[in-house]
Amino acid sequence: MTTTISNLKRRHLLLGGLGLAATLSPLGRALAAGYPERPITFICPWPAGGTADTTMRALCAAASKSLGQTIVVENRAGASGMLGVKALASAKPDGYTVGQIPISVTRFSQLGSVQLDPLKDFSYIARVSGQTFGIAVPATAPWKTLKDFVAAAKAQPGKITYASAGVGGATHVGMEEFALAAGIELNHIPFKGGSEALQALLGDHVDALADSSSWAPHVRSGKLRLLATWGEQRTAEFKDVPTLKDAGYNVVVDAPNGIGAPKGLDPAVAAKLREAFRVAAASPEFAAACAKIDAPLMYLDAADYEKYVAATYRKETQLIERLKLKELIAKG
Repeated sequence: MTTTISNLKRRHLLLGGLGLAATLSPLGRALAAGYPERPITFICPWPAGGTADTTMRALCAAASKSLGQTIVVENRAGASGMLGVKALASAKPDGYTVGQIPISVTRFSQLGSVQLDPLKDFSYIARVSGQTFGIAVPATAPWKTLKDFVAAAKAQPGKITYASAGVGGATHVGMEEFALAAGIELNHIPFKGGSEALQALLGDHVDALADSSSWAPHVRSGKLRLLATWGEQRTAEFKDVPTLKDAGYNVVVDAPNGIGAPKGLDPAVAAKLREAFRVAAASPEFAAACAKIDAPLMYLDAADYEKYVAATYRKETQLIERLKLKELIAKG
């Protein structure tokens, strides 16, 4: 007698636990045989034209080749990336909505800025790359080095302004962590994304910019001066620029981003997506997009990526208390 999809589903509901894991393969093959049959939507939680948008589009273009379907990038910017993340978590778990998950969701969920649980509400697919963050100022600014910047900030507490991609995001929190370590007070001006923050600096509306490497082409052209980067090591392109650690501040921020889907994704569909994004993360196209903005490749497959998210969640619990982030959020 022919076994139908419906019969297989009933068997799985009755088995549960280890029995479910042992019999997933036949059901998974049946359910995912034709997947994907139509274009997939990829939610990018940042504005079009920014560094995250650029790299994610390159990644999606490469993954679409493996999947045999177009991946349509949809920008859902706002709330420091959390609008897009919430939309992703709320989508139907059918494999036709995936997206970028900023690691800052581990912080915002604990601060109450977004109502979801990053440990329970996503099907993690892969961690793909990190970001090179840095502090940039106009080339005409009086500060030639980070030491000059810190000295000026100490002389005029709260006067120096800096732009970031939003309140509570990696650039805001990283800059505040640096300010705490340096014993200075800065005036934070938040924007909806890195591209808007960059334009504020280029337009002389703020004194400094804390961002992932949107500043890179302008540093190359001589319009901006890079005072420090925030990774463990100096970047390949800007070898003469110190890290915050080089400058004596024990602060490291690389904020790796990854790809996920809503919780409840069929395991066979998840396997197809994991393989497609594994190949895409190793593609020349994605490597070139990342190299253009000095973003390090930091690939992890689903299981290790999920462990990384859980470990980061625990670290953020401590950071929230140490930096008094709830008070910073309240200030806006």
